[in-house]
Amino acid sequence: MSESDFEKSKDDNSPRDDAVSSKEETEVISENGQEACSAPNSDQDEAAPNTAADAYLEASSSNVLGRGALSARDEKIMGMLVHLLGGVTYILGPLVIWLIKKDESPFVKDQGREAMNFQITVIIGFAIATATDLIPFFGSCMAPFLWLVAVVANLIFAILGGLEANKGIIYRYPFALRLIKE
Repeated sequence: MSESDFEKSKDDNSPRDDAVSSKEETEVISENGQEACSAPNSDQDEAAPNTAADAYLEASSSNVLGRGALSARDEKIMGMLVHLLGGVTYILGPLVIWLIKKDESPFVKDQGREAMNFQITVIIGFAIATATDLIPFFGSCMAPFLWLVAVVANLIFAILGGLEANKGIIYRYPFALRLIKE
């Protein structure tokens, strides 16, 4: 066997290009120090930054607390109040808090806008319930039922929104007309 054949056989034992290289993975030792497994190494990924994708992810991120002038705790409280006041005062409570705090916190701005959109949807539901009252016989039976459904749904979803906002999670009502965009 010649030296070139020996070098060639030595190269055959080396990892191929399609195998995972050590640059892409690092070894992680478990708590007992005996077992090892592979995990991706994010420090060595050198992808070009995509500013448009980063901006989209940042805007759609559920973690918007602490980006404004208010503390995270105050943002959670204001977000909770926006939803709970919406359940009691309909559009008036969320509107007042949104107008006062929208420039101080992106979280309160978003949750206030969401609560107002839902309250507008509830008011439209009340208008439909009232309009059904004009239908002879059928309307007089259905209108009180529709009013009750609208009131109960408003209270339930406002409480759910308040609980989620108090956790710092962006809450989206399951059905709401998104009329207020900015």
